Amino acid sequence: MTSSLTNNTSPFTILLVDDRDENLLVLEELLDNGNRQFIKATSGNEALKYALKNDQIGLIMLDVQMPEMDGFEVAKFLKASPRTRDISIIFVTAINKEEQYVLKGFEEGAVDYLSKPLDSNVTKAKVNVFEQLWRSQQALKKSASDLAAINKQLEKFVYMVAHDLKSPLTGLLTLLHLVESTNESRPMQQDELANYLSYLKEAGYHQSTMISSILEYSRQSIDQQASEQVDVAQLLSQTTKLLFPPKHIQIHIVEPMPVLYTKKIKLQQVFQNLLSNAIKYNDKAQGQIEIGHTDKENFIEFYVRDNGPGMTIEQQAKLFALFRPVGHSQHESSTGVGLNTLKMLVEEQGGSLRVNTSPGEGCTVLFGWRK
Repeated sequence: MTSSLTNNTSPFTILLVDDRDENLLVLEELLDNGNRQFIKATSGNEALKYALKNDQIGLIMLDVQMPEMDGFEVAKFLKASPRTRDISIIFVTAINKEEQYVLKGFEEGAVDYLSKPLDSNVTKAKVNVFEQLWRSQQALKKSASDLAAINKQLEKFVYMVAHDLKSPLTGLLTLLHLVESTNESRPMQQDELANYLSYLKEAGYHQSTMISSILEYSRQSIDQQASEQVDVAQLLSQTTKLLFPPKHIQIHIVEPMPVLYTKKIKLQQVFQNLLSNAIKYNDKAQGQIEIGHTDKENFIEFYVRDNGPGMTIEQQAKLFALFRPVGHSQHESSTGVGLNTLKMLVEEQGGSLRVNTSPGEGCTVLFGWRK
């Protein structure tokens, strides 16, 4: 097999099949343009072996008259296999020019015929057409693959947004119910009511800002998403307020926290979801959550540590499966947030996400974030 590349374009691979080596050499010399790759087979069996192993073959130039297995039989086998049925085949022959044999070739899967002795200009022109066709097909496949990836990202993004908005909204509604029930049991003092309203107003404004940020983020490509100076301590303070943690849950931010130039909404998504899960699944009378960091050259490694129930090995195995419930107890029906999505956000920054946990010993989630 020989190849020669003169530019960055992917080589076009041609399988040449003929029982005579001199014919293979002539064909290769005729068709080589510096950006084509040739595989040469001297029998039908050898041709089938190469075709089944190499998924980059774009064209097969197949001699009809060969011992043991002729070109018609080879084409029949190629078209019967899902791996090779879409490869274009040109029959090359010095015999059987009658219409019945030409039709037989097309019935077995050929897309064109070349008669020996070959006309060099016609041969080159036909192969050029099939190369252009193959490149167009590859471009379509890539577009389809890219579209599928975008749809998958959109699905995950919608899931993340839904969770991000649900957490603070749940806290806000809980606070409203608290105000309502308190007012029903006893008249509320003016300053007490003002305090509650202040919390509600702050939560409402913060959620409105979050929605605007998410909408802006969704309209931009990854390259367009702007970075900004982010005071992590301030970000965490806002995020914890928005989650309205119950009174028995204490959240401690180990300061000082760094100031990073990064994409704020992504860092906020990671912290908000980790804190939301740490609050939601904590089973202690006095829940403790600690957020800290370690400076590691080009990265900051953050951690979110809780004194909750921890997880079994079986539960840990489900952590990175999107949309699968972790289930911290037999009564837990919520799906939680799969760490798979958070893992992807972290890996976009070049970092990694890991979990240290065991049953009854709480859980620590650590993730790296580029400075």
